[in-house]
Amino acid sequence: MTMTLLKPTPSDAAPATGLAEPAIEAATETPLPTPQALRQQLPLDAELRQRVASQREAVKAILDGRDDRLLVVVGPCSIHDPQAAREYAENLSVLARQVEDRLLLVMRVYVEKPRTTVGWKGLAYDPHLDGSDDMAHGLAQSRALMRDVIALGLPVATELLQPMVASYLDDLLAWTAIGARTTESQVHRELASGLSAAVGFKNATDGGIQVAIDAIQAAAHGHRYLGLSDAGQPTLRHTPGNPHTHVVLRGGHGEPNYQAEHVAATRRALASAGLTPRLMVDCSHANSRKDHRRQSEVLLDVLDQRLAGESALCGVMLESLLFEGRQPLKPGAMRYGVSVTDACIGWETTEHLLSLAAERLR
Repeated sequence: MTMTLLKPTPSDAAPATGLAEPAIEAATETPLPTPQALRQQLPLDAELRQRVASQREAVKAILDGRDDRLLVVVGPCSIHDPQAAREYAENLSVLARQVEDRLLLVMRVYVEKPRTTVGWKGLAYDPHLDGSDDMAHGLAQSRALMRDVIALGLPVATELLQPMVASYLDDLLAWTAIGARTTESQVHRELASGLSAAVGFKNATDGGIQVAIDAIQAAAHGHRYLGLSDAGQPTLRHTPGNPHTHVVLRGGHGEPNYQAEHVAATRRALASAGLTPRLMVDCSHANSRKDHRRQSEVLLDVLDQRLAGESALCGVMLESLLFEGRQPLKPGAMRYGVSVTDACIGWETTEHLLSLAAERLR
């Protein structure tokens, strides 16, 4: 028996509105250089490759408890002006040498910006800040900036948001964040399992830590998943697993989770899962109740906990730029050295806080 699909009669059809149906635009594509091509254009020489390897080992030594210094990931919420970022890096490299006996400073070079809805996505995507989305230029600027930061002697940290971006930058990184919105993502856990750098998984946006614990366990295992080779060829990736991962406490729903009782609860949860307790506190976001000036309160509390014997606390994160605050994104009418995303503390405050932290830990 065959079935015939009947066309709707005029009475069955949707009523006429007198308006033309809106045209549906097709997605378009713009070719980008392959990761291999960009790495050849902006290579790491042998000296810088060795430096990155040493920087990664230094971070891992802190996470493993072989080095009792405090790991400090510090820098702009996001990079929008490479010139200001380079000036910041020059300042930070001088400070890093002054406090290196007690602190290991790693510069935030965040070139991707996660958005809750829509907005500017970061230097890698829209380097001209005007919606032109010149990603080929953005990726090249991002890689060049990271390479310059490494040349100054600073380890580089970033948040990997779009997994395909990782292939353009991952050979430069000493520490990587997986953000609160993506810690639960299987794709990002697989990505972390193949990175040579240490990875911090943030707790969920609601403050829950179980997703970060699950992510640590998943990333510790090897995976096989669809990816792209450096030459741009679709490939089945085989990863070995990453044993150098940890939780980043960033608060949730406007409430902090950096105090001693939260740290102790997280330590117990990690131990119950058979994991080595190692925690970083993000001094910004909900932990500072989105007030950049309160980052100092969070840092001082973490220092007190460390001095009281809380060995699980191995690191902190600070959002900092040349000048305090934030500004709207208005190309051609912006203040130099001021964030266009989350508000940051300024350089003078940063220098004071980190010098104080080193002195107290001595």
